[in-house]
This record gives sequence, structure tokens and C-alpha cells, in this order.
Amino acid sequence: MSEDFYCDEVLCGKTPVEKVFETENVLAFHHTRPFWPIHIVVIPKIHVASLLTIDDNELLIELIEVVRNVAAKVIDENGAARVLTNLGEYQDSKHLHFHVNAGDQVRR
Repeated sequence: MSEDFYCDEVLCGKTPVEKVFETENVLAFHHTRPFWPIHIVVIPKIHVASLLTIDDNELLIELIEVVRNVAAKVIDENGAARVLTNLGEYQDSKHLHFHVNAGDQVRR
């Protein structure tokens, strides 16, 4: 996997994704290799390495608003949702992203 799957593959169109929600600065889409029955990824459309490095408060607010909207829809449709982001060694792709998911984990 590349250091930044989202910039190198998704945002440039090399890897097509099924969009869930999109704004000018944020994209939400179904994970290309889901870990849960419902697994949506929310990313900024510009490179931001992680939650610890974001320095644009307006982008952070927009990102969280999209996460909230997506999570609310997942809850409406499934009764529950999880929201998580990884940091450090847990973060496979070095691009800030949130996972919105529901159901039991289907793979590790």
C-alpha cells in the first residue's frame, strides 16, 4: 500500500469509489476493502497527514460536519454507528481519514 492511498489512488481517480457524500473540500465513500458490513471513509480532498497535523479549522469543521451527517444516516439505517480515526503506527494511509462503520467486523 502506498503511503497515501487517498491522494495517490482515490482523489486522482486511479481507484474508483462509490461516493456517499461530497462537498467542495470533503469526500465520503464506501471503503474499497471493507472491514465492517457498513464501512464508509471520510477524507479531506487535500493532503492532511493526520488529525494531529491539521491546521485549517474551517476544513476540520467541514470534515466533522460530513462525518456527523454520514454517521447520522448510518444510525438511521442500522441503529448504531462507530466513528474512528487512526494515528501513528495504526494509521496505514498517511492521509487524515475517518471510518464510519456499523456491524460486526468482517476481516482483520
